[in-house]
Amino acid sequence: MKWGRVISEQGNIVYVTIADDNHLYELEGNPLCYSLRMTDRKVIPQKWLPPIDAPAILCIGLNYRGHAKETQKPIPEYPVVFMKNLFALTGHLEPIRIPHVCNDEVDYEGELVIIIKSDALNVKAEEASQYIAGFTIGNDVSARKWQMELGGGQWVRGKSFDTFAPAGPFVLPVEDINSHQSFQITTKLNQQIVQSGNTSDMIFSPYELVSFLSQDTTLKAGTLIFTGTPAGVGWARSPKITLKSGDIVEIEISSIGTLRNSVIE
Repeated sequence: MKWGRVISEQGNIVYVTIADDNHLYELEGNPLCYSLRMTDRKVIPQKWLPPIDAPAILCIGLNYRGHAKETQKPIPEYPVVFMKNLFALTGHLEPIRIPHVCNDEVDYEGELVIIIKSDALNVKAEEASQYIAGFTIGNDVSARKWQMELGGGQWVRGKSFDTFAPAGPFVLPVEDINSHQSFQITTKLNQQIVQSGNTSDMIFSPYELVSFLSQDTTLKAGTLIFTGTPAGVGWARSPKITLKSGDIVEIEISSIGTLRNSVIE
């Protein structure tokens, strides 16, 4: 049963699921404990929140063969790891804000995102699913000049501006998929497809990433792991595509849903 998190008409933060009648219903319980139960209370969301209040946002770069090729980078031998500031996190239908310090450089990156279920340390890849609550959709919004130059060569600065990590709206629980299932990822900019890829093109699988990241390093429950983006990013195109005020970015992942965000200045 997919779940998300919203602010209700009464101003309460509640977990919800979408039922067969296409209405949202309130859930009771804790999604990290697999204890959610659907109630008969319909919910009209006033605001979509990120699925979880994450204690950390870890991200993987160059994790799709196609994306490595389009950026003319070699296939990584090990996962390329960076982090995002927690204030980058925002929800479905919330705006992506272009920073005043950015100059025609903000880019989209549609991604599959892992949510860690329980504290994970020294996890083997074949055991990783036991530590995953589920998968959601993310946009690793990136200011390319800050990523490549103005951030001193480190990616974190250019990817950590406020609103640069939209996530949601729903989470597909790990028990609802099989370990070999792949996901189709489609990103649209103003209704035009700009990314169309599949997680089968990943260099390191989600389970391998959890194992790699947890070696002698505790991944706290609720941690988000952005797993990389497929080919088609705007900065790798000729001419380049950058996000502008008024744009609409939609990222659809099969079986999970569609994350939609407008762009403002």
